Amino acid sequence: MNIGSLLVDHGLVTDQQLQLAHDHDAKRRVDRVLIEMGIIREDETLQLLADQLGMEFMDLKEYSVDRDLLNSFPTTAIFRHEAMPLARENGHVQVAVSDPFNLESIDELSALGRCRIEPVLACRDEILELIKRNLGVGGDTINQMVAQRNESEVDLLDEIPEGMGELAESAQAPSVIRLVNELLIEALEQRASDVHLEPHEGGLTIRFRVDGMLRIEPVPPEINHFASAIVTRLKIMSRLNIAEKRLPQDGRINVRIQGREVDVRVSIIPMLHGEGVVLRLLDKERMVFNLRGVGMPENVYEQFHELISLPHGIILVTGPTGSGKTTTLYSALNEIKSPSTKIITVEDPVEYQLPGISQIQVHGKIGLTFAAGLRSILRHDPDVVLIGEIRDGETATSAIQASLTGHLVFSTLHTNDAPSSFTRLVDMGVEPYLVASTVEGILAQRLVRKLCSRCKRPFKPDPGMLPEDFPQPDIETLYEPVGCRDCRDIGFTGRSGVYELLKNDSKIKQLCIDQASSGVVREYGLKHGMLTLRQSGYQRMIDGVTTLEEVVRITRGDH
Repeated sequence: MNIGSLLVDHGLVTDQQLQLAHDHDAKRRVDRVLIEMGIIREDETLQLLADQLGMEFMDLKEYSVDRDLLNSFPTTAIFRHEAMPLARENGHVQVAVSDPFNLESIDELSALGRCRIEPVLACRDEILELIKRNLGVGGDTINQMVAQRNESEVDLLDEIPEGMGELAESAQAPSVIRLVNELLIEALEQRASDVHLEPHEGGLTIRFRVDGMLRIEPVPPEINHFASAIVTRLKIMSRLNIAEKRLPQDGRINVRIQGREVDVRVSIIPMLHGEGVVLRLLDKERMVFNLRGVGMPENVYEQFHELISLPHGIILVTGPTGSGKTTTLYSALNEIKSPSTKIITVEDPVEYQLPGISQIQVHGKIGLTFAAGLRSILRHDPDVVLIGEIRDGETATSAIQASLTGHLVFSTLHTNDAPSSFTRLVDMGVEPYLVASTVEGILAQRLVRKLCSRCKRPFKPDPGMLPEDFPQPDIETLYEPVGCRDCRDIGFTGRSGVYELLKNDSKIKQLCIDQASSGVVREYGLKHGMLTLRQSGYQRMIDGVTTLEEVVRITRGDH
């Protein structure tokens, strides 16, 4: 079969595109090259081949596999050939493959399963997703590890003494190393920000946090036998004490995964049934610190840009952990960075290294706190200072003093909204008149999941489903998630910010000096153009960026 001619005859590619693929890689099959180059879609190609070869083409996105049938085939062969047994039909077994010409895989599975195989075609990514969903991440590796473990038929009843070399040796076995690597690769492919390894009475649970939401990652139950080795391997990678299992430990791993540099923060805490591990993945290549790219509406961007261009004062960004405060601040620093401006940061920890900016890592154990670091860096003649977080009165006072001596100070606070920041600083012990005269603006923010642009679907909302404070009760069109191959059937991909910006003025200064409540400051801000987080979220929803459920999930009502 001349696949190239077949594709041209059916109008999927042109002769020029075919020649382009041959020039790109003449040694491989032309349809595979065209798919990798993005010229044709895999599902269209497989449908055409299925028609020509008299085979069936299947969509596996919602497919439920016969578990008993799956258990009759060795895991190793399924992973190696990327072939998935689906169901028994009329004396033969349907097996999904993405290459109809790979007869070796069909023959081997037929021999191993002792049955007649009928191959059906399906997209490679869908087959791999189905394999992971049913056999778990690293299923092939764990299968080999179980086989090796069962060979000895000897289980130690007592725990290995702490500090013994065997503990490190088991964690450094090639199979354990491979399993941990597969876990990191899978997390990176799913764009996970965190990986949670949680020991329970019933075994080890692995969860990925993707776009702010945790979800369980399927793994084979046999992984429970190797939980200790996995934790030890992670300790070795992050240079932690492998014998210490009673105290929390924090470490850091710098790795290159599939050509991408990833910084992994490791936190290990002893729990009731073993050590719990959380890995924070900081993908350096994926992060782009661009103030226009964080999802700010044009009016908020213009006002915030005015604030960060001031010669001195304090700019605060507030919100809970994981709300994108650091990304916004880094983007702001990139916006104002220039050869004529000296910028120094004090952070805990330094999450990303920014060229052209001096960054200091806090070390509380040796006395290098935010406040101590700030006092020292003011002698380095900076123009702009970033304090990672104002946690206490000492740091708050130091930030105030830095702004009074002619510096522009950026920092973060943990408050629910922008107006609360004034009262929080006063509660920390800063004099109200100092807060009023130095704080120039406060940006509160949250992150909402963005609808997948490929599969989001418009619908007419029922007025009864809209909250009371929704600004357009007669709106005709909103959007809802559907799920497709691009978003892994979740319906969302990536996140965007919603913002509440409060700029200081003479009235707010007087309210702060009078120690008015945050509610009074909030009412004044609303009368003078401030959009709340809720209102900002509604605007993102009306624009088709996110859903009503997302806005309600991350903001409180403006009643």
